[in-house]
Amino acid sequence: MKALVFEGGRARVREVRRPTARRDFALVRVIASGICNTDLELRRGYHGFSGIPGHEFVGRVEGPDRSPWMGKRVVGEINLSCGRCAWCGRGLGRHCPKRRVLGILGHPGAHAEYLTLPEKNLHAVPGEISDEEAIFAEPLAAACEILDQVAVDGSTRAAVLGAGKLGTLCAAVLENAGADVTLVKREGPARAHSFDLVVEATGSPEGMPRAIGLVRPRGTIVWKSTHRAPARFDAAPLVVNEVTVVGSRCGRFEPALDLLRNRRIDVRPLLAAEFPLARAGRALAEAARPGVRKVLLRPER
Repeated sequence: MKALVFEGGRARVREVRRPTARRDFALVRVIASGICNTDLELRRGYHGFSGIPGHEFVGRVEGPDRSPWMGKRVVGEINLSCGRCAWCGRGLGRHCPKRRVLGILGHPGAHAEYLTLPEKNLHAVPGEISDEEAIFAEPLAAACEILDQVAVDGSTRAAVLGAGKLGTLCAAVLENAGADVTLVKREGPARAHSFDLVVEATGSPEGMPRAIGLVRPRGTIVWKSTHRAPARFDAAPLVVNEVTVVGSRCGRFEPALDLLRNRRIDVRPLLAAEFPLARAGRALAEAARPGVRKVLLRPER
């Protein structure tokens, strides 16, 4: 099969062996995949990654033959947990110390014609959700994770730093939960100390110092960004102002799919461009341009 492969900072599409679904896994034919900022960071050396990237996808199950998922259109949770440790026993497999992560850590990703995932990771895509919308299930689930970590209601004054794809989804989720949300772009205020909740979703090491400048005393910062370069900032204001910092990564797919199915959040304006998998290099360049929204890859048939 054809796949996008990162090796030594280079990206190229080449022929690789099609994966085989072992016990309790499904073989998924990829309909389309989405390029996200993590993919761009992996190419730059984040996690020392090499292999097939990609973790946002929609596909159709094509094996094994007796799978109850056979023929279903699916999206999938990206963390492959061991299922046996204490974290897995608490329902927190995405923090399993032995986990692999689709297209990020130890498991080939979605920028390919086929992928495999444990059947327990799969979610059927309702018919009301298009392929293009379904690709947003994973990042939208990450945005919904905020609501599982922090109490949000109609009295919450929130700022979201970063007007990119993830920041826009976080702002939409918070607004849907009733919060008064300000989406802060790059040229927005750096200091206000007035927001109950600040979501840092810039994808940049410079984002956290700005978040510290916006949050009120005893407020909360939800830190969403991952990046290869370390963030450097003065942590004293966090102590003096008794600010809570919450790391936030993946989330549950159920609320994300509900939001998409019920049209509570419209992700279609976030779609920027589509490219065939063979032109993945051009797609990566487009996705890396400032201000560009979601770029999709489609394997040729």
